Amino acid sequence: MLHLNKITKIFNQGTVNEKTALNEFSLHLAPGDFLTVVGGNGSGKSTLLNIIAGLLTIDSGNIMIDGEDVSKQPEYKRAALLGRVFQDPMMGTAPHMTIEENLALALRRGKNRSLRLGSSKSERKVYRDLLSQLDLGLEDRMKSQVGLLSGGQRQALTLLMATLQSPKLLLLDEHTAALDPKTAKTVLELSEDLVTSKHITTIMITHNMKDAIKYGNRVIMMEAGQIVFEAEGGAKQHLTARDMLEKFSILPT
Repeated sequence: MLHLNKITKIFNQGTVNEKTALNEFSLHLAPGDFLTVVGGNGSGKSTLLNIIAGLLTIDSGNIMIDGEDVSKQPEYKRAALLGRVFQDPMMGTAPHMTIEENLALALRRGKNRSLRLGSSKSERKVYRDLLSQLDLGLEDRMKSQVGLLSGGQRQALTLLMATLQSPKLLLLDEHTAALDPKTAKTVLELSEDLVTSKHITTIMITHNMKDAIKYGNRVIMMEAGQIVFEAEGGAKQHLTARDMLEKFSILPT
């Protein structure tokens, strides 16, 4: 589903501030893989997601999504293939629009849109059924502005919007970092349920070692724009947070 082949990204190339964010980075994900990514600040995690999403161009290498070379495609052309949830609950939704209107936009992503924002009766039923699965009472607040929701409610809605069209690839960019522990746990469990039920290939960045081990079927640790450790399947299941911290502590500074 995703093939990154020897991706290199250098910022401020040829200056005293030159920084290699990704150094011939290669990664291959099969359909349905749920990859968690850990690493220190500046290890290249966010650059990785921004390059996949098309926010940044690459200096060399190529990017394939579901067999299509998107290396030179701009962000808007990749949008139909991708779903993304950011760290900030204020991103990913239109705060002055209602829950129903936000879901209508998500439903029409990648399709020809008219000027009409209204939803049909059948669409409203779909939204209500989807929202009821969140168990947050949002199905009874479809006419409420999204800006009035709590951070956790908003992230849950953003997740629903990002997966509504079952994207080829879902990018979760530290999407629970701004939430309290209880809400973060709820959003993570919801993420896993949505990803598993829809069989969506997913990359999740997290700073929480326990979450990196608990969720997904693969984990990688990044440093200086490269993969320095990875585990999957049974090997991942037998990892502990201490194992991960020990590997993290021996990385060069």
